[in-house]
Amino acid sequence: MLPAPRSYRLAELASELGLSYRGDGQLRIDGVATLSSAGPTDASFLANPAYRTELDRTQAAAVVTTAGVADRYSGPTLISANPYADWARLIGLLRPEPLIEPGVHPSAVIAADAEIPESAHIAAQVSIAAGVRLGERVSIGPGCVIDRNVSIGDDSRLVARVYVGGRARLGKRVIVHPGVVIGADGFGLAMDRGHWRKVPQVGSVNIGDDCEIGANTTIDRGAIDDTVLEADVRIDNQVQIAHNVRIGAHTAIAGCVGIAGSTRIGRYCMIAGASGIGGHLEICDSVIITAMSTVLDSIDQPGEYGSGIPARPHARWKRLLVRLGQLDEWAKRLARLEKSNKHYGSGKP
Repeated sequence: MLPAPRSYRLAELASELGLSYRGDGQLRIDGVATLSSAGPTDASFLANPAYRTELDRTQAAAVVTTAGVADRYSGPTLISANPYADWARLIGLLRPEPLIEPGVHPSAVIAADAEIPESAHIAAQVSIAAGVRLGERVSIGPGCVIDRNVSIGDDSRLVARVYVGGRARLGKRVIVHPGVVIGADGFGLAMDRGHWRKVPQVGSVNIGDDCEIGANTTIDRGAIDDTVLEADVRIDNQVQIAHNVRIGAHTAIAGCVGIAGSTRIGRYCMIAGASGIGGHLEICDSVIITAMSTVLDSIDQPGEYGSGIPARPHARWKRLLVRLGQLDEWAKRLARLEKSNKHYGSGKP
């Protein structure tokens, strides 16, 4: 059930968010919008200086922004040290999450020994196998399949068409978006007399509290040990996490990233879209990997790393490709020239 949108006065919002404000505290706010589209009862925000010019034209009732920006703006503001984070909290107040309606849809198929609390929500066409344990207020959306001996913690939500298997364990408040597969077999093969032999995958998947898994992402079960996502890991859409990968707490991974098996990624890392990370690597805490990068060696120092080549005008890119093909010959010529100059400088005939 969708809760009704809420309405707050500016002073009430400031109190709920623990922020100071400037302007008329009785202003009524009941919506959220961008600076360019906001109306007279909407809140908006400014976190990126690139949008500073839109602030002067906005019709928003109030804007969440820093004290420095508020000093140069005449309209009502909520003063924040982290406007984007406080904007997220404000949206939660004005547009709360849907309420969980306890109950089991008649079309759901649930094993007799599955543990389903009365507070859980089980939607249409759900399949829950033997040995499954659900926590309080768990929501299992339409078409989900929960395989044998899976456990899902309190207040977690599987939106729709999610598969969870391989005895996976999901923590509390985990959000899993449509099309996700958790606990499928990892890609384990051994060449045996000219044919591939499948290596049985007997590990599991362990996902910590407060994680979020984007649509159509796959997280493979471990080959022997578990694949692990620690607490507050955030995964975007269409990410591949192979068997025995371990991802540290508070790391965020953008769309279309592929992580090969047995790689360990530290805490507070950020991996941008379409990057590829090789197998059996170690990436330390607080590493940023820029978009379309290929990581083939371990990283043991925090910082920003990248290898993607940004797009160029096509004619210029063709010239660059030609020069790339000439690099080897240029390097050989330079080596011969340096050797010749060194020999000439020695005074030998």
